[in-house]
Amino acid sequence: MLTDTGKSKYARAVPLPAKDITFTEGFWKDVRDVVFSNTVPQLEHMFSAKEISHVLENFRICAKEVQGDFDGTVFGDGDFYKWMESAVYKAVTCKDEELLRRLDEYIDLIGRAQQEDGYISTKQIIGEMNNKGAGRMGDINDFEVYNFGHLMTSAALHYRLTGKKNFVNIALKAADYLDKMYSDAEEKGEVQTAVCPSHYMGLIELYRATEDKRYLELAKKAVRLRDSVKNGMDDNQDRIPLKKHRKIIGHAVRANYLYAGVADLYLEEGDEEYLEVLKSVWNDLLSHKIYVTGGCGALYNGASPYGNFFNHQLIHQAYGYDYQLPNITAYNETCANIGLVMWAYRMFLIEPKAEYFDVIERVMLNTNLASISLDGLKYFYENMLERTKNLGFEPVWPLHRTNYITSYCCPPNLARNLAQSSEYIFAISGNKIYTGLYAAVRAHIVLAGGLDAVLTTKTGYPYDGNIIFSFEDVRKNGEAELNLRIPGWLKSGKIIISRKENRDIMELSAKDAGSYYSLIIEDPASTVVELAFDLPIRYTVGHDRIEECRARVCVERGPLVYCMEKEDVKGAELKDIYLPENKDSYEMKVEQILSRDIPVIWGKVYKAKAENNDKNALYRELEKQEFSEISARFIPYFAWDNREADEEMRLWFPVYFGA
Repeated sequence: MLTDTGKSKYARAVPLPAKDITFTEGFWKDVRDVVFSNTVPQLEHMFSAKEISHVLENFRICAKEVQGDFDGTVFGDGDFYKWMESAVYKAVTCKDEELLRRLDEYIDLIGRAQQEDGYISTKQIIGEMNNKGAGRMGDINDFEVYNFGHLMTSAALHYRLTGKKNFVNIALKAADYLDKMYSDAEEKGEVQTAVCPSHYMGLIELYRATEDKRYLELAKKAVRLRDSVKNGMDDNQDRIPLKKHRKIIGHAVRANYLYAGVADLYLEEGDEEYLEVLKSVWNDLLSHKIYVTGGCGALYNGASPYGNFFNHQLIHQAYGYDYQLPNITAYNETCANIGLVMWAYRMFLIEPKAEYFDVIERVMLNTNLASISLDGLKYFYENMLERTKNLGFEPVWPLHRTNYITSYCCPPNLARNLAQSSEYIFAISGNKIYTGLYAAVRAHIVLAGGLDAVLTTKTGYPYDGNIIFSFEDVRKNGEAELNLRIPGWLKSGKIIISRKENRDIMELSAKDAGSYYSLIIEDPASTVVELAFDLPIRYTVGHDRIEECRARVCVERGPLVYCMEKEDVKGAELKDIYLPENKDSYEMKVEQILSRDIPVIWGKVYKAKAENNDKNALYRELEKQEFSEISARFIPYFAWDNREADEEMRLWFPVYFGA
């Protein structure tokens, strides 16, 4: 499993082990099949090719198998470890012995590259070998500790899934190096922040995997020493002491990794001051700074809103002011969104509330899946909510997905996130079963009260609102409490419970939304539960202070956000499209996009036209507009940029209310 809270004192839920859950059909199986068949091997090729990423070549130089200089990104080591997570999931799930053999070869290579004292970061090792002056731990933007953290997380997962200790032994040696580094830094009073602090999570997973408390103590020390950083910055979340944090600020990946790590620490130690921080910052995010797609970290560059004229601090890839959520320039780095899933998941394990899985579902189904093409071979680094041609400036990242991005952190992060999607289906606690993402699976469930059975779900979700639960292969019957997540968007639906003698129906309404509906299943072997969510098409509006979507709506159905591309309104410009007040003309149709069957929405919209409209004027007098009906199509946001290479996409639209 990607995180193991089975022995965590302050965890109120525990994930099912990866080996105990299997996708059987449907949406999430299709996603993971594409990741396993296309994404994982493609990424392996990218990391292996020295003319592309140079990542494996750097390890070979460190191991003195070849000669050369360091090339590629300073965080390439960590990105390779992330890919290894996705690869070990594939290898174990698919019983791919050849891939397992190659993983062992890569682990051996990493071990040969590692220095005797445990240090392992290829840029610095090669610099030392070639006398290029690349000193250790001198520049936080060299991402050395980030690389260590992803090594630890990947190694702990590899150990859990394979039982082999070859990778985790390398990680333990690296952790021992960090222990000495932090002890020296504390003694000298020269503590640095580690950007994108993956090592908090990594150290705690090492502790959980090995049960060696030294690594928990090291994680505590690493978090505590953040407060000793001199001249801290909002971009790194270290300007003020951690326990005083109440707002989410600065670099979004750094923030989300930080709070995920602190949540891990709370799960083990139960420090209530940290829990207050986590809840406060979480509420600030959900109340002020998250996109309708679940994307986060709105700003390319800016200044901290918590500085002032005398304390001006630059931020990047960052959270900004409350409600500062631009569409065309939305950043929403893929790694930040994945970090949000990791953080939300740990918050759920602390406090099993539906709101955390509502966020996980929104992020996973919308912005994370939008970050990768339907064929699993191309990627976005940032995730805009509107694409327009003729921007008037050169964007930092391509307007279309590409198969290789210079900053290659997001593709392997996304690969592991989607490869591990089965981990987000169920969690257990005593006799309780919590549902997370809804998918068609078979899950081996063993509860404290004695139940030992396979919980089977059948569903077409998220395209269909029906989910059927039944218990099969019952080795030992026993009472279970089935907690069904009722999504926050729900307006109506029902729960149908079928037993041997009777059938009960419970109506669901908006008052149930965003909560868990608890059912006591006294005889699981003879009980079938059906969830039936109604999935009407709905218009969603933003807070009035979100300036760029004021007086506009976006289209949603169930958990999916919809958008339009230029080809969905042939002969019209997206900027001229108004949606009808009445949604009666909308109907669902299944169409193919990049060989995938995708439910799209067809209906009537309005095209606006003004006779003397100078489109180039910065300001102009309001002209009377004429409106004509045209047919248009909406596609799920996750499916955009998979068709013709046009330059326009839009998610928010004004509504035409008639004369």
